[in-house]
Amino acid sequence: MSAAQKFDLVVVGAGGAGMTAALTAAASGLRAIVLEKTSRYGGSTARSGGGVWIPNNHVLQRDGVVDDQEAARTYLAHIVAAAARPGDEDPAVLQDAFLRHGPDMLQLLEKETPLRLGWVRGYPDYYPEAPGGRPTGRSIEPRPLPSSVLGGLRSTLEPPYLAAKAGLAITQAEFRWLNLVARHPRGLTTAARVGGRAWVSRLRRRELLTMGQALAAGLRAGLVRRDVPVWLSTPLIELVVRDGRVVGVEVALRGTEPEQVLAERGVVLTAGGFERDDTLRKRYQREPIGTEWTVGAEANTGDGIRAAQDLGAAVRLMDDAWWGPSVPLPRGPYFLLAERSLPGCVLVDVDGERFVNEAAPYVDAVHAMYDGETPRVPTWLVFDQRYRDRYLFTARGPRQPLPSSWYRAGVAAKSSTLAGLATKIGVPSSALEATIARFNGFAENGRDLDFGRGESAYDRYYGDPRVKPNPCLAPLTKPPFHAVKIVPGDLGTKGGLVTDERSRVLRADGSVIPGLYAAGNTSALVMGRTYAGPGATLGPAMTSGYLAALDAAGAL
Repeated sequence: MSAAQKFDLVVVGAGGAGMTAALTAAASGLRAIVLEKTSRYGGSTARSGGGVWIPNNHVLQRDGVVDDQEAARTYLAHIVAAAARPGDEDPAVLQDAFLRHGPDMLQLLEKETPLRLGWVRGYPDYYPEAPGGRPTGRSIEPRPLPSSVLGGLRSTLEPPYLAAKAGLAITQAEFRWLNLVARHPRGLTTAARVGGRAWVSRLRRRELLTMGQALAAGLRAGLVRRDVPVWLSTPLIELVVRDGRVVGVEVALRGTEPEQVLAERGVVLTAGGFERDDTLRKRYQREPIGTEWTVGAEANTGDGIRAAQDLGAAVRLMDDAWWGPSVPLPRGPYFLLAERSLPGCVLVDVDGERFVNEAAPYVDAVHAMYDGETPRVPTWLVFDQRYRDRYLFTARGPRQPLPSSWYRAGVAAKSSTLAGLATKIGVPSSALEATIARFNGFAENGRDLDFGRGESAYDRYYGDPRVKPNPCLAPLTKPPFHAVKIVPGDLGTKGGLVTDERSRVLRADGSVIPGLYAAGNTSALVMGRTYAGPGATLGPAMTSGYLAALDAAGAL
């Protein structure tokens, strides 16, 4: 082992939370380094939609949005309390720190990086009718960013979980309307704008990055500006402790050579969750569960959580995740967003019955799959040919047949009758026919009396505005009828190390482990068992990294 290198702050993990922590440290005058397990930086942030949910920030104000800090506090407290289970702790202190410091973090981000952010116009909070909720939303996202800001570092950016076709650069705001390309004039104009931008980019030989790709790239470019080193292929082995304080890490340099990297001010664990570790998932989460349904980064195997637990760190919310109904495709899961809200489809369980508002926030939809004595896994998304003729489905155009490999793998089925479809997916035909008949009656009248689909502004965001009176409801009448298997996928696990309002890691008795911080999905964040709005993973994650660095710098 060579002589240990020394820094003020050592950050383990090069995702959004980790790079924000390192950038904040450097801007505060500290010598920081980022150590990344894999050969690529960006983590789950680079694979994500790139939305950031932070209320009352300067980006919203710049785009003409009038937000209110107290309304946001009321909203967050309400939805977290509503989703809490017996024994859950009140994260009010963490919520207050997030709401107070998140806007400052965004100011730093735009100052220190080439990123420019903008409001995702009209994308609602996930519970917009709750006290303090906003039907027009608080989410912001990166503007398209030229990959040239990365120079030679472009090749080591973690790819998106689902790449746009033909190199198209698509923002979250555009994604909504592209789903309606065959149904609405704005779908056509959006498609034309996206296509035109791609044509200009090719003409200029300039690649544009959007969503999580842009966010991760902008953060990495900011670290270059501040001369912050990022060591790739450097997995964590263990934390280094002296006299009861964490003073550094031992890593496998280039994946093989043991090396100590010492930290004068502290170590920040931002190594993601444990979604890719089968042992931890089966230990903490309800069956059926596994690693094959997540879209989280491949390297997220709980390394940071385990290392801190070895020092007596407490954990919380380990049974939960950033859930979302997903299609278990042969090449990997597809996380459903707009597809569930569009009119002409229903979710049914193995008894052939509906059990949830299909357009509900994705965390709630999967909670409903797991609620009850027997989990509703798998579930089936059932739709008719009119639905298929009108809308994109898992990025496939209207009328485009589903791949034959889906049918061979048992992921999809179709039949000219509902009874025939029921037989193919193993549900009672009489129950499925009754379920569809009842749903069709609701659709004709425009009101879902069972689950209230389409009543929330969030439901309607991904609906079809040409369908009246409810943009989320249409009867299933046109054969053939289709069914696609749905499982409880996720964007990553939600549980992790217990931290205080300064992102310091705590023991079960509430005492601080000196020198140790955690942020992002390595920690248990402010959202509890709920999900405030688009970007409510990244907003708190980056803010918690920011707070860790400020505390290490003595600036809190």
